[in-house]
Amino acid sequence: MSVSGAVPAPPGAGVVSDDGVAWHFGDPFGEQRAAARGIAVVDRSHRPVIRLPGPERLTWLHSLTSQHLESLSPGDGAEDLVLDIAGRIQEHFVLTDMDDALWLDTEPGHGHSLLHYLTSMVFWAKAEPQAADDHAVLTVLGDGLLADARQHPEFAAVVPVPDHQPYSSSPLPGGGFVRRMPWPGRGALDLVVPRTELAGWWERLTEAGARPAGTWAYEALRVESLRPRLSVDTDDRAIPHEVRWIGGPDAAGAVHLDKGCYRGQETVARVHNLGRPPRNLVLLHLDGSDDQRPAPGDAVTADGRTVGRVGTVIDHFELGPVALALVKRSVSPETALTAGGLAASIDPDSVPHDDRVQAGRAAIDRLRGR
Repeated sequence: MSVSGAVPAPPGAGVVSDDGVAWHFGDPFGEQRAAARGIAVVDRSHRPVIRLPGPERLTWLHSLTSQHLESLSPGDGAEDLVLDIAGRIQEHFVLTDMDDALWLDTEPGHGHSLLHYLTSMVFWAKAEPQAADDHAVLTVLGDGLLADARQHPEFAAVVPVPDHQPYSSSPLPGGGFVRRMPWPGRGALDLVVPRTELAGWWERLTEAGARPAGTWAYEALRVESLRPRLSVDTDDRAIPHEVRWIGGPDAAGAVHLDKGCYRGQETVARVHNLGRPPRNLVLLHLDGSDDQRPAPGDAVTADGRTVGRVGTVIDHFELGPVALALVKRSVSPETALTAGGLAASIDPDSVPHDDRVQAGRAAIDRLRGR
């Protein structure tokens, strides 16, 4: 926010707030274009960071969460979830194993709850979750950079771009690390750096050719990529299948289907093997003739009947006003909808298609002679 031209973020929704970081620097659509086609840097230092050292950190966290972590090597990472007993999403975070510790970063408003949960579950494990307020996150966006770092030698000289494996990380000079993310767009780089070095890294990145961009640019590309945000695009009933968080690190997911024995696993297995999620995360196109916009949590309706809820709402430099929404699986893309009172329609390309034969359903059919 100390950079000239920085405009503060608008008030957040629910427990999520982007206070303290720039929403844009005076040209939000230009910043989005730079983030999509060139190189842009976004201050995301409002994300809480947790450090988790201890020799049993991987096996311990593996037993508590939805991701397969036991085989992580130094420099590896993943996305991960904490679920409740019914399989509903409580926490989402990105993690990296680096310098004999796991580093977790999560949504604003969730740092305390995630740390409290982890601390309460230590018991006798050799793991020591602790707040790492002295570290902060910067994100570099740019399809061109990640497609071929050789086209930007001046930037690659400043930041060692990790290999193409999702969530792989490399140490940074002066402390911290850079992590390859598989989204938004074709990918991004997260820099987790000492907070005292935040301004210095911002200056080095912009001098190397990255355009300063606000969180508006990041959110626009995230929405286009159909990536949900905890407590904005999820509610207290959301389960992982509804919001596309299924899969291991290689699939950019947060729920590994080849592990069990974690809280909420029964719901994940039942939906995967026997049914379909009750709702789907989809992209809505909104009526742009009205200056008003829906708010996260507003109802999505069809013929006056509530069929879903609005999540992130954003004005995209190419798509216009769009939103993520959790909508009942039975609602077809042709259905005329309203979102927060505005006319809306489902982008048909955003509707998930799952034609696989479910193992559990196939077994039941065999038992019934079908």
